Amino acid sequence: MKIGYILNTYPAPSHSFIRREIRALERRGIAVQRFAMRPFDGDLPDPQDREEQAATDYVLARGLPALIRGIFLAGLQNPLGIYKALFLALKVSRGSEAGLFKHLIYFLEAAYVAVQVGAQRIDRLHAHFGTNAATVAMLVSEITGKPFSFTVHGPEEFDKPAALALKTKLEKADFTVAISSYGRSQLCRLVDYRIWPRIKVVHCGIEPQHYESARPLPVTRPITLVNIGRFVEQKGQLILVEAMAEVARRGVDVKLVLVGDGPLRRPMERAIAQSGLGHRIEITGWLDEAGVRRELENAHALVLPSFAEGLPMVVMEAMVSARPCIATWVAGTPELMQDGRTGWLVPAGDPMALAEAITELATCPEDKLKRMATTARARVLMRHNIDTEAAKLAALFTQRPRTQPV
Repeated sequence: MKIGYILNTYPAPSHSFIRREIRALERRGIAVQRFAMRPFDGDLPDPQDREEQAATDYVLARGLPALIRGIFLAGLQNPLGIYKALFLALKVSRGSEAGLFKHLIYFLEAAYVAVQVGAQRIDRLHAHFGTNAATVAMLVSEITGKPFSFTVHGPEEFDKPAALALKTKLEKADFTVAISSYGRSQLCRLVDYRIWPRIKVVHCGIEPQHYESARPLPVTRPITLVNIGRFVEQKGQLILVEAMAEVARRGVDVKLVLVGDGPLRRPMERAIAQSGLGHRIEITGWLDEAGVRRELENAHALVLPSFAEGLPMVVMEAMVSARPCIATWVAGTPELMQDGRTGWLVPAGDPMALAEAITELATCPEDKLKRMATTARARVLMRHNIDTEAAKLAALFTQRPRTQPV
């Protein structure tokens, strides 16, 4: 079997979970052809991401003549399919924030991919995220008749389902994957109950062979926390700076390492300086997987103050590294963490609650922290092995495609 994976920007430092899934499928003997609309606009510090970049067909890089040629070639192969795809692109553009012009671009992209589907004997299509990648996959399916599916991560898809035509995609897909039970529940809200059985849960996962052992919690002080992620509003790092200022006012000695980058970096740097926290908070920028693992090993715990999440990979990676976590009680995070057993869950957007959890962690008895760390690691190894999750996805790929609408 050969699967065409359709992605928007790939690979990217924050999308290592897609790379892990693809490679786990390939270990199971499923061939995967990667199609991405564009490459990541920045450095790729991880060598595995650079390998993925070399294996990816970048659609927009082919140029407008190649995309237009794709319409004619796909039209010759399936005239009815090309008209169905164009009609569908026009239909879903209504009410979309992307507008008509971008949907015509998606149609061009789909035509190019459709030609490759035929030339490379690709059996079916799968997209990650319910945004433009899923739109392109849906249009390729209309052109070629090949089944398509897609994975919804959230929270973006749940914020604007109508603008993304998510209901239409759920209805047309052979199946849809949610990465948590919470995510599945949000998708079930959008469609008729008869479609619910086609919405499956397949978790993102970690590669256990990279975590065969975990380093003990550091014995050095001060307590060190690490946060990993893009510096954007929904990740809540500015709230974390507020919480750190409150912790400092209480006289609790805690250091914070921020791993990542993004549009809020300068506002965060200003907030750190204004709070007098320059000696307590360090920003590293993006790191490769080895660098992230090193920062986790040097830390006593992970802190994730997000306002919205899907199923946060950084919490998964911290837990398998035997590190307790402080995270917000949002979306799929409580399915991953257990409050009081693997860390602390706090309300989102509340710097005082976050400061209280940090204070509790900093003053927590060492034996309790060790129990949390051990429990966290065991939970992730049991529930989030990428090879186990990829086997679930492979089983869905190999099932007989749905031929009749519900």
